[in-house]
Amino acid sequence: MRKFWLVFAQTATIVFAGLYLISLFRSETPPPRANVVTVREAAPSPAAGAGAASYNTAARKAIPAVVNIYTTKQVAQRPLSRDELLLRRFFGEPPAERPESAVNLGSGVIVSSEGYLLTNNHVVASADEIAVVAVGREPLAARVVGTDPESDLAVLKIDAKNLSAITFGKSEELQVGDVVLAIGNPFGVGQTVTQGIVSATGRNRLGINTFENFIQTDAAINPGNSGGALIDTNGNLVGINTAIFTKTEGSVGIGFAIPVSLARQIMEQIITKGRVDRGWLGVAAQDTEHDAAVRGARIMGVQRGGPAELAGIHPGDVVVAVNGKPIPDTGALINETAALAPGTRGTFGVVRNNKPLSIPVEVGRRPPPAPAK
Repeated sequence: MRKFWLVFAQTATIVFAGLYLISLFRSETPPPRANVVTVREAAPSPAAGAGAASYNTAARKAIPAVVNIYTTKQVAQRPLSRDELLLRRFFGEPPAERPESAVNLGSGVIVSSEGYLLTNNHVVASADEIAVVAVGREPLAARVVGTDPESDLAVLKIDAKNLSAITFGKSEELQVGDVVLAIGNPFGVGQTVTQGIVSATGRNRLGINTFENFIQTDAAINPGNSGGALIDTNGNLVGINTAIFTKTEGSVGIGFAIPVSLARQIMEQIITKGRVDRGWLGVAAQDTEHDAAVRGARIMGVQRGGPAELAGIHPGDVVVAVNGKPIPDTGALINETAALAPGTRGTFGVVRNNKPLSIPVEVGRRPPPAPAK
């Protein structure tokens, strides 16, 4: 009996010791956390770019075709101060200084695998050297194929293979409210994508270019974005970012892009002919008043021997259409005339003494702009 109790006591001791150890380990493991309140938790995220609110696919499609552009040009040295003039008077001329060099930056779009790029004229104007940096590539020297200051466009060429060219969209199909993305290199921070909508189309009379037909957007465009891409949600090019309206040198939600339809026409002329030829009428015109019975461009003067005079257009005539396309103002008259190839005939609808007339006009070649002073 005594042996039995001894065995029982040992067994009980082992069992209680085991239970104690188990309770000790359990006390170190915190219990599952209970929610303080019932909340709705998000479902697992879809694959990148698959969400309805993501534009990752469009951005990834266009990004390789957008480049950074760096230009340098020699600039005159600053005038000497009074103190510097006195120092030179007493101590003679210092060693000759090197000309100062200014560095500018912008963006561009690869439009052909052959190495052609579109950018703004003001990005490369007067540049002595131009370097292009594409995604994942070393800087490459670029040469200017041609420029068109009146639309602020320029075509560059680089020597490289296997380039990722942008896909052209249809800017004429854009509608107010459509989502667009701007891609460029703002302030030199690196390639950046911003998102907004089309705020307006056909913007003109801004005093930016001679020929204006801008897409307005609130996608953030800043210094350095000039010449970059404005794309739709499919990653297709619809515009070349060119200017902003701002009082702070930064984006305030009013940016402007040149429609790709216009940019393409200019690019093809520059590549094939080295210049842009535009139709010319030889008139001075102004808008009709808002309360006038006829809306259009009133002819105020006709150049002697010019296309309009030869065709029989008179001062006082109101141009209301060109080849059947309505002309609401002088801006539209300039743009539609310029779109005609020099030497071709266009039908100009005019109203003279309240009577409609159709006058065929062989347009001339628009004179080149006066050089900047």
